[in-house]
Amino acid sequence: MMDMANPPGDPVSLSHELVQDWFAALARIAGGGRLEAFLEAAGVAPAMLARPDARIGGEQLIAFYQIAAVATGDEMMGLWSRPIRSGSLKLICRSVIGAPSMATALNRLAQVWNLLLDDYQLIFTEEDGGGVMTLAPRMAEAPLNRFGQALMLKLAHGVASWLAGHEVPLAGLRLAFPRPPFAADYAVMFPLQPVFGGGPSAIAFTARTLALPILRKEAEVQAFLERAPRDWLFTTSMAHVLALRVRHFLYSGPNGFRADLAETAVHLAMSRRSLARRLAAEGVSFQQIKDRLRRDAALRRLSQGHEKIDALALELGFTAAPVFHRAFRSWTGMTPAQYRRMAQTSRGARASGHGASPRGARAAAGETTAF
Repeated sequence: MMDMANPPGDPVSLSHELVQDWFAALARIAGGGRLEAFLEAAGVAPAMLARPDARIGGEQLIAFYQIAAVATGDEMMGLWSRPIRSGSLKLICRSVIGAPSMATALNRLAQVWNLLLDDYQLIFTEEDGGGVMTLAPRMAEAPLNRFGQALMLKLAHGVASWLAGHEVPLAGLRLAFPRPPFAADYAVMFPLQPVFGGGPSAIAFTARTLALPILRKEAEVQAFLERAPRDWLFTTSMAHVLALRVRHFLYSGPNGFRADLAETAVHLAMSRRSLARRLAAEGVSFQQIKDRLRRDAALRRLSQGHEKIDALALELGFTAAPVFHRAFRSWTGMTPAQYRRMAQTSRGARASGHGASPRGARAAAGETTAF
C-alpha cells in the first residue's frame, strides 16, 4: 500500500493561528506549563509562537500530536467536552475493517463516534449517488472549536483513505465558521478548497469512493495508529491550489530555490503575468511562496541534519549566510545554531523513548512511567 503522507520531501507547515484553538483546549485540560513542555518536546520553542506569522512545521505538529494525545489520555486532546479516552481510535478502526463497502464503513465510523461525543454527532447520509458526513451540534449552545471541527472531518477522510489504500478525493467541504485569516492553510490539509459558514461542518464523498472495497486487515490497525496523524493530517493533492504547485516546483525543480517567476511560469505552461495574476487571486505572491518554503525547509533541515549552516544558506537560495541568519531570526527569534540545538535535543529525546509509544511519548513530555 502506498504511504499517504505529504508529497515526498516537501516540507509543510501550519500557521499558529490555525492550531491555536487546539493549544487552548490542551491548556485547559493539562495546564499552560504542560502545554509548553509538550511543545518543547516536539521541538517547538514556545517563544516562537509569539512572533507575527508564526508557523509550526509538519513534523513538529505530528510529534506534538503523538506526545499530547498519550500524555493526556485524551486522543482528541481537549477538543470535545468529553475526553476521548485512549483506545477509542483503535475501536473505531476495528469497527470499520470488516465493512463490505466504504459506505458501510463510514456509517459505522459515525455510529461509534456518536457513542463518544456529547456536544456533537456525526451523521452519514447517502444522497445523489455520493455520501455526506456532517458534524452536527446536539444543542444550540454547543461550543465550536475550529481546529476540532477540521480535525474530525480530516480524520474521517483519513480513515477512508487508509481503508482504500490511497487518498480518496472529496466532492465538497464545508466548515461551520466564518472564513478565518488563515483559511489558505486548509489547502495543505484537504484536497479541495473549503467553503465557510452556511451550515454545519461536513465533507462529501464521491459515489466512486463509496463503492470502493476495504483493502486493510486488522493486523494493519496498530501501525496506522502508531503513525497517526502522519498518514492523514496533510493532503498529497496539489491540483486544487496553484500556490502548492509553485511551491512543489521550487522545492523539486532543477534549479530549486533559485528558480524565478519566469522559469516557474514556463514549467506551469502559462505566462509570467498570468501566473502572477492567478497567485494574487489566491492571496499570495511568488516571492511569499518562496520565502515561506525557505522557512519550512530551513526548519526541517536544521532539525534533522548536521550540514554547515553557511552551506544550507546558499542551498536555500540566499545570497550570503548573514542574509539567511537575519531571515531566520525574524522567523523564529533564534539563530539557526540555537534552533538546531533545541530541535535536535528534542528529537533525540523522542528517539530514545521509542517515538510514539506510550512510554516514549510520556517521557518526551517530561513524565515518568510505571511500566
